[in-house]
This record gives sequence, C-alpha cells and structure tokens, in this order.
Amino acid sequence: MDFLRDNVESLIIIILGFMSFIVVVYTIERLYFYAKIKIENYQSEEELEVLLTKNLTTLYIIYSNAPYIGLLGTVAGIMITFYDMGMAGGGVDAKSIMIGMSLALKATAAGLLVAIPTLMIYNAFSRKVEVILAKFRIEHEKKLKA
Repeated sequence: MDFLRDNVESLIIIILGFMSFIVVVYTIERLYFYAKIKIENYQSEEELEVLLTKNLTTLYIIYSNAPYIGLLGTVAGIMITFYDMGMAGGGVDAKSIMIGMSLALKATAAGLLVAIPTLMIYNAFSRKVEVILAKFRIEHEKKLKA
C-alpha cells in the first residue's frame, strides 16, 4: 500500500500528460493536413475519407478514456485514505481525511481537463471532415455534369 500511496498520483498524472501530448501532436498534424488538402487531387471519396479521418480514432479513444484514468486515480486515492484511517485506529482527524480526499479528486479533475478539450477538438475535426467530403461530392457532381 505504501507504493500505491507514494506513486498513484504521479502515475495518473504521467498517463494523462502523455495522453495530452498525443492530443496536441495529432491536433497540430490534423490542422496542418486540413489546411493543405486539395480535394481535386483525389479520385475517390473513400480514399479522401480515409486520409481525412486519420488519427481521429485516437482522439476519440483519449477523450473517451481520460475521465476513467482520472477516476482510477480517485478510487485509488480514496482507498489509500480509508486504509490510512483504518491503520490509524481511532485517532483520525477530519483534516487528514479531507486532505486525502481532495488529493484523490485531483485525479478526476485532471482526467476531465484532458477529456473536455479533446472532445471539442474531435467534434470540430469530425465536422471539418463532413464539410470537406461535401465539397468533394459537389466538385465530383460538377465534373460528371460537364
């Protein structure tokens, strides 16, 4: 239990930090790709869609799971707090309980801080994909009519 007490918060923050790093990298990559894309260079809608949606699944996985990683840290923190209360016997004061609980809740807050912006980014990119594909269809129909 000592290992868990000493390292759970750091491990959760490291995992969430890594997830945040991935989000930033993929966001920059997608922004650059969407800014430079030329739909006239693609012959099929499927080919275009595959390239447009690259890395969006990873963003979806991160925004879906970041709150759970934070929750895992919270549950571990609460377990540690209860364990410490049990080991202390009857001499537990409210201050030490509140400190333990507030530290535990920090992990959930961190998970939400990763998930919420990632959700917004994912939804914005999903909409961008829809718009680009609609433009491709319009251009394709114009070519067929000409």
